[in-house]
Amino acid sequence: MKNNHTLGPRASFWVAAAVVCHTLWTSAAPAMTYPLYAAQWGLTHTTTTAIFAVYPVAVVAMLVLFGDISDYIGRRTTMLAGLAASLAGVLIFAVAPGIPWVFAGRILMGIGVGLSASPATAAMIEFSPAGQSKRASSITTAAQALGLASATLVGGALIQYAPYPTRLNFWVLFVVLAAVFVAVWFLPRSAPAAVSGRWLPKAPSIPKGLRAIFVTSATAMTIGYALGAVILSLGAHIAHELIGSGNVLVNGAAISLLAVVWGITGIAARPLPSRAAMIAGGTASTIGLALLVLSARHHALPLFLASSVISGMGYSLLFMGGLNLMSANVPAHHRGATLSALYLVAYLVMGVTALGVGAAATAWGLEIAIDLGAAGLGLLSIAAIVLAAVVGRAPRRESPVTSAVLANR
Repeated sequence: MKNNHTLGPRASFWVAAAVVCHTLWTSAAPAMTYPLYAAQWGLTHTTTTAIFAVYPVAVVAMLVLFGDISDYIGRRTTMLAGLAASLAGVLIFAVAPGIPWVFAGRILMGIGVGLSASPATAAMIEFSPAGQSKRASSITTAAQALGLASATLVGGALIQYAPYPTRLNFWVLFVVLAAVFVAVWFLPRSAPAAVSGRWLPKAPSIPKGLRAIFVTSATAMTIGYALGAVILSLGAHIAHELIGSGNVLVNGAAISLLAVVWGITGIAARPLPSRAAMIAGGTASTIGLALLVLSARHHALPLFLASSVISGMGYSLLFMGGLNLMSANVPAHHRGATLSALYLVAYLVMGVTALGVGAAATAWGLEIAIDLGAAGLGLLSIAAIVLAAVVGRAPRRESPVTSAVLANR
């Protein structure tokens, strides 16, 4: 029987969306601070991207060890554990006196996001009304976009105009995460999914018969995360060089354009079938990457902004299409593990991309690093188009995802 302090399905859906939002806000929060750290501590591009890359490494470790744990202990409990780790990581950033502390904070942030990303996404699907799984995927995409935009705009404004530029940004995020933690506390205590056996640490697995769909979805979602690795690890440097402005808010606003477009696209393109969304997204991403290369080569701000708009559309369509395809086909009792496997691939590629692009920027310069990163992501975009076209021909029906039954204790 539900008590007066337990949230209903509608409110629970939006609380889960807030947890999804926190994953990108937490991930991107240090992005506008990297140039300050570089100036204060004399860091190279390799070091700043290593600070970024240790985060997806921690996420991947969590997904490998605990990817399916929410199927056993429930979404609420897993999200609370993840938010607690994120809170600890953000607190360390707020007081960090040196680089070792920053690395420790990033590891804790990665642990937090690794634990909470897939159960939050699964919870959004499960708290959706029957037959509205596409709405959950669309709002998930928009929530991620809001998180990225908040990190770059709120962070940029606080760094530029408020005192304590390397700290206040993280104190504000700490308060936001604390509020989300309290809200998650009042989610329904859902019964674990109907999985057999006792939970043991293990890598997420893919149900038989879903491997082609998984590869297609993972390829689509990975492109956006890899692009995010480039933008979040080096975006402040790119924006500074192209805009020629020392104003952190202006540079953050330029980066946030990608997130704003991706959020709007996620809402507007909800009726699109998964296959059409992924093909359109792969095409847009390819064009956006070409414009990014040209903007760096010619130091042209209009091309950079056009790249952000088109890349934002591409990422949104790819992520939403991949998530729709996966959530419409995966069984409910395996949803947490399968979504964890998707995020595992995406964050692993994100970490490799960040380290690779950072090393290239240090060795050969920012322009060459962008060329190499764009070439690799362009190939992934083409692969996503081909996979979507091939898998989309299979006689599969995207049936609505039935809402999970929540047993309040």
